[in-house]
Amino acid sequence: MSFSKILVANRGEIATRVMRTARAMGCRTVAVYSTADADAEHVRQADQSVWIGGSLPAQSYLNISAIVDAALASGAQAVHPGYGFLAENAALAQACRDAGLVFIGPSPEAIRAMGDKAGAKRLMQAAGVPCIPGYQGEDQSQSTLAAEAARIGWPVMIKATAGGGGRGMRLVPSAAAFAELLQSAQSEALNAFGDAAVILERAIVAPRHIEIQVFADRHGNAIHLGERDCSVQRRHQKVIEESPSPAVSAALRERMGATAVAAAKAIGYEGAGTLEFLLDAEGRYWFMEMNTRLQVEHPVTEAVTGLDLVELQLRIAAGEPLPLTQQDVRMSGHAIEVRLCAEDPRQGFLPQSGTLAVWRPSPTLRTEHALRDGAQVPPFYDSMTAKLVAHGRTRDEARQRLLAGLQDTVALGVATNQQLLQRALAHPAFVSGAATTAFIAEQLDVLLAPDAAAEARATLLAALLLQLGEHGWPSPLAHRLPNALRFALDGTACQARVQPLGAGRFDISIGEHPPVRIDLLALPGEGHVRFCCNGLAEQAVVARGSAGSLFFHFRGRPFQLHDLTHAAVAREGVAAADGLLRASMNGRVIALLAAEGDTVAAGQPLVTLEAMKMEHVHCAPRAGRLAALHVAVGTQVAARHVVAEIADA
Repeated sequence: MSFSKILVANRGEIATRVMRTARAMGCRTVAVYSTADADAEHVRQADQSVWIGGSLPAQSYLNISAIVDAALASGAQAVHPGYGFLAENAALAQACRDAGLVFIGPSPEAIRAMGDKAGAKRLMQAAGVPCIPGYQGEDQSQSTLAAEAARIGWPVMIKATAGGGGRGMRLVPSAAAFAELLQSAQSEALNAFGDAAVILERAIVAPRHIEIQVFADRHGNAIHLGERDCSVQRRHQKVIEESPSPAVSAALRERMGATAVAAAKAIGYEGAGTLEFLLDAEGRYWFMEMNTRLQVEHPVTEAVTGLDLVELQLRIAAGEPLPLTQQDVRMSGHAIEVRLCAEDPRQGFLPQSGTLAVWRPSPTLRTEHALRDGAQVPPFYDSMTAKLVAHGRTRDEARQRLLAGLQDTVALGVATNQQLLQRALAHPAFVSGAATTAFIAEQLDVLLAPDAAAEARATLLAALLLQLGEHGWPSPLAHRLPNALRFALDGTACQARVQPLGAGRFDISIGEHPPVRIDLLALPGEGHVRFCCNGLAEQAVVARGSAGSLFFHFRGRPFQLHDLTHAAVAREGVAAADGLLRASMNGRVIALLAAEGDTVAAGQPLVTLEAMKMEHVHCAPRAGRLAALHVAVGTQVAARHVVAEIADA
């Protein structure tokens, strides 16, 4: 190849993924890192690393000049952008070209052509690619956009022209909601991409989201590698991806693949790219956008084709022709991927950050990650922390392998969507292959429904762990007086009475329920505990956190335990009565929606925080006068930080 050292202009699991292939091809690797990532796993795995700025993306991973300077200083000849951040930024590709560096991706011209959704739709229409009816004009006034939305007909989808990852997208059901959702989409787009411009499209109700992976070289060759079904989404962000799609026949695959290849050739494309389509129940498909980069979900294509997509990227960037033709592409079996995200689905998918106390990926899965015990999950970046992939001869074999491996994966210390992913994989709609983009929204109550049996057993285990404390197996001479405990398990208050019986046996009562006999079989000293209840022996992984918290992985999911035995009893309603508005997560203030001295109603929006690329509006806890604002636009706050105070009017 024409380069022997690559700088990876990204972080996390995609950085380690690119480095793995680069090393296998004999290339040295250079990592870049922000202040928050100084000890991150992608930095540890690289041959060299360069600090490029502060923790916020604008100070580091979005700093083009710092990235180019790092490449030149380290002696790298090529830059791989990964995905997200600058992966689809024509300015980075141009800066690399100007500096004599190889950009491992398409040309700046191709990125510009497809990076603007409005311009891309016009190009695709000219190339004969079916596009969703809509508006992509330059007039961005609210009156024009409202009129165009009415012309298109409700429901309408608002999309940021420079968008990606579901940001700057809003589904508008009616004219009454248009103005508010337009402002919200434009604000999020401006903060995420520096551009508030949007396009409008007719909303296709409950479609499948199908994308076609293409590769093209500078010698005029282009192929597709089949489709991926990315229909299972939340907030327009993908959650589960698979290949092939259960909704795509061989004939439809051939038609969509031919469309995608023709589109790539029409713009002189080079490298890896993905054309995204919506597929309706009648088998009609419409172009949405082209992602001019490697996709998060590329491992499922690798699993069914046996190809290394990063290797193809590197070889094409080095000027080599594609090593295979369309006739050489073979798809074998089925692959499914889930995205493990640091978020709390029970709180509206609220992003989470903190220290990952224990990380144990399942050995049965392909797990893409940059994690380890004690790894930090910062609040500044995307919430996805890992990708778990399974391959099987059939779709159901792949699904069952993924479900079992997901249950065995241990991630303690930071809340994730692990349980929701398990529920989704086991849901009849997904099992049958019928899930559409409406799946999570329509089935959210089912996906989040409590598991009474598992939670009852976990509550007994929590009481046992508190009883043991940090001292391990109780002495035969220990007192046998009953112990009253009070604790919170995943935020739910519990009371327990533990009666030690000696020799590792206990009677545990939860609330007013009768006692249950628990036999301790193995101590939690090595990070595991084994116990027997009603003849069923089970085990859990246990880790201690800060401030007296304790985490354990049990029956395929994590639990968080807080000992409240010696804490003061909180009075009902105090949180709202004190008038203190606290940040629900670590984040940055991007908007103040009221001023000090204003009279506000309970539930009125006051402050907007941005965390992990999503906006979160914080509302007044009660009615009154906004007595104090303790933040300004741009302030970085920690979770539970008081951002505002409400006093009596």
